[in-house]
Amino acid sequence: MTAGPGSSAVVDERLLRTSPLRKLLGRPELGSVVGALAVFLFFAVVADSFLRVTSFGTVLYAASIIGIMAAPVALLMIGGEFDLSAGVMVTTSALVSSMFSYQMTANVWVGVLVSLLVTLAIGAFNGFMLTRTKLPSFIITLGTFLMLTGLNLGFTKLISGTVSTKTIGNMEGFPSARKLFASYWTVGGVELKVTLLWWAGLVAVATWILLRTRFGNWIFAVGGGADAARAVGVPVVRTKIGLYLGVAFAAWVSGQHLLFSYDVVQSGEGVGNELIYIIAAVIGGCLITGGYGSAIGSAVGAFIFGMTSKGIVYAEWNPDWFKFFLGAMLLLATLLNAWVRKRAEATT
Repeated sequence: MTAGPGSSAVVDERLLRTSPLRKLLGRPELGSVVGALAVFLFFAVVADSFLRVTSFGTVLYAASIIGIMAAPVALLMIGGEFDLSAGVMVTTSALVSSMFSYQMTANVWVGVLVSLLVTLAIGAFNGFMLTRTKLPSFIITLGTFLMLTGLNLGFTKLISGTVSTKTIGNMEGFPSARKLFASYWTVGGVELKVTLLWWAGLVAVATWILLRTRFGNWIFAVGGGADAARAVGVPVVRTKIGLYLGVAFAAWVSGQHLLFSYDVVQSGEGVGNELIYIIAAVIGGCLITGGYGSAIGSAVGAFIFGMTSKGIVYAEWNPDWFKFFLGAMLLLATLLNAWVRKRAEATT
């Protein structure tokens, strides 16, 4: 468009170039990266063993256990929803796989596949109830959390007679399943778990979905405002159910790792972990209100969790302080993320 004499030129804002600094300030995970560097330097100073090569594998393992769940939880939060049943869903997945394999005296892979179907059904139930009832996800998933907690304990005691499952380590298919879900290898003296590959794969897929697919645009749109998204043709119901299915799939992966790492599962495990997944996503830059965040940020948040949980041990502090540090990091990360967003908006 050409401007006439004495008139100002009209420039399409889509053609404006964005400086690298402005792009950097606009990244959701910027605050978490700064926080991760601060946590690393802190424990490097106060804990001598923190910088040992063998400690690195331990930190990565602790981070991967949280990171596997934090990635889909981050996508769900970007979509404007929560899942308070995610922690016990992991245990449910492991219990179903173990008890079905043991009671049916089948190949453990049969139990693994049945567990996948059951876990996905739980995720679909959460999404369906949310979209049909219009109740807040906090209420829906809190109900699922309570039901699963009771079912995990009730069924385990009914079938096994105790609060833990029977051993399935001698059953057919166990070695191959352990190789997929709970194997490890040693590189340069560092023991690396297969959960690192699951974690990296889920973060990569989640990032690709958010940044390169139509579904990713739907997630941001739904998180920004479901009614507005619906008005422009976004399939809100499908999007939210899909997000809950993603959390369920990650819970299945985590549950199988839990089972094939220890052979038996305690029915009371997983309670409270859902808050850690949410904390990792928030530290990574996700907003509680939805519409903003990244999967990479959730990975950084999980890494901060791994460094903190193990750094306190290496510093030989009382582990009771862990929750204090986790809460402090949550507040500091949230404040830092808010500051970064304001700076980014100020430069646009």
